[in-house]
Amino acid sequence: MDKMSKEALAVKRAEQAFDRKRRTIGLFGGPILALLVFLTPIAGLTVPAHKLLAIMVLVAIWWITEPVPIPVTSLIGPTLAVVTGVVPVGTAFAAFANPMIFLFMGGFILAKAMMTHGLDKRFAYWLLSRSWVGSNPKRIFLAVGLAAALCSGWVSNTATAAMMFPICLGLLTSIKEMFAANGREIDLHEYKYATGLMLMTAYSCSIGGVLTPIGTPPNLIMLGFLDQMCDIHISFFEWMTWGFIAMVVYFVIAAFVLSRMFPADVERIDGADTFIKNKLAELGGWTLAQKNTLFCFIVAVTLWVTPGILSISLGSTDPTLKMYNRLFPEAVAAMAGALILFVLPVNFEKRQFTLKWQEAMEGIEWGTLILFGGGLAMGGMMYKTGLSQWVGDLIVSSMGGAPSQVGMVAIFSVMALLLSELTSHTAATNMIGPLAITAAVSAGLSPVPVSVGIALAASLGFMLPVSTPPNAIVYASGYIPITKMIHTGVIIDVVGIACVTIPLVIYFVSWVVG
Repeated sequence: MDKMSKEALAVKRAEQAFDRKRRTIGLFGGPILALLVFLTPIAGLTVPAHKLLAIMVLVAIWWITEPVPIPVTSLIGPTLAVVTGVVPVGTAFAAFANPMIFLFMGGFILAKAMMTHGLDKRFAYWLLSRSWVGSNPKRIFLAVGLAAALCSGWVSNTATAAMMFPICLGLLTSIKEMFAANGREIDLHEYKYATGLMLMTAYSCSIGGVLTPIGTPPNLIMLGFLDQMCDIHISFFEWMTWGFIAMVVYFVIAAFVLSRMFPADVERIDGADTFIKNKLAELGGWTLAQKNTLFCFIVAVTLWVTPGILSISLGSTDPTLKMYNRLFPEAVAAMAGALILFVLPVNFEKRQFTLKWQEAMEGIEWGTLILFGGGLAMGGMMYKTGLSQWVGDLIVSSMGGAPSQVGMVAIFSVMALLLSELTSHTAATNMIGPLAITAAVSAGLSPVPVSVGIALAASLGFMLPVSTPPNAIVYASGYIPITKMIHTGVIIDVVGIACVTIPLVIYFVSWVVG
């Protein structure tokens, strides 16, 4: 067993031991702490709010420690709220029918169709085969990252990483073969460029998720909280105005750091362009299924961005815009693009259509939807019982009574980042989101900047293999020493949140929604 394999095995065993302890502590500690909270008299809380606080403690601890699957915990919260008499059943579970759920579902179905028919691979290979890329390792490095980032804005970060992973392995094999032909043997486990390319792939998948509301769960979770708790609606187009900026600047920072720490030691990679062109050729010509899928994707995107175009050209108060938003909200746009997939034929005589329901079911991340609905349910109940106001006042008073917008954004963004490094960024956003929004409202500040800051910061999980699925996928290659991932992750996290997240939401986001 080589050195890297031993290190990877040791890290995996340490993670497993830590996970066992974490789950055991959470399994028993969560209910005990929840019971203690319920039995402790708390001034200023109504009985329903006090009960809900105890339930929130249990749910938060179980979200972090995961003694049971996270989606299960997300259902436990609303269920206990009904059983304990906090709210009626209709109120507790209403959030699971929130339009944001169907926006996400439509996005999942479209993404599944793209993956089923190879549209994502066609785009990635097309980008890597451009003449400006060629066999230059520096440009290949950038092109791989760019392909991963752009794909993950629309397709699951995990699926994008799984798609790009074998492409990177093929490119690295070409490097090894080129060196072998010139009489030099290299060990890819210790080759700097291999580490950099793998990290660039993982980080770009996470970075690309900030581009659109459907790019990664934290984006939609925070938009859902804003809509449900504050009646503030952020359009798809509005999100993309700052999502694009955040993606570009995050990408530049990651590319700069990684290219400096893991530079290529050759000017060209013989066989790299041939490898990519062969992969593109293997896909063959465009199939009818691919054309249909592209059409449906274009339909959804067009419906998503049209309100922004109408707002710019006609004004935000124009009746045409209001009618359009009433007829084609984001959720309807997503479902329209997704549902057309089931009626566009690829072989009408055999009644074969672009997407089968079984295929769509496999693409829908039901656990994420349940977690999303559970988070919205808990946030909504906090608002209805008055618990959110109590928590918000408590946070504001602990911050000196009159916190600034900068302080609010900085504190909650860092909290989201740190928690996302250790647990699911979806669960982290569900926990921190309602607290941040209620604190901002209690302080008399707009809740939009802090909400966007949390969503963006939650995507900066770059330090550990467990932080994000893309990190885990590339770490499995054995080409990334854990110390290197931590080192680069800390640098990009700190620079990203200090130089991009906080300034962007304080100035640009506030200006857009102001």
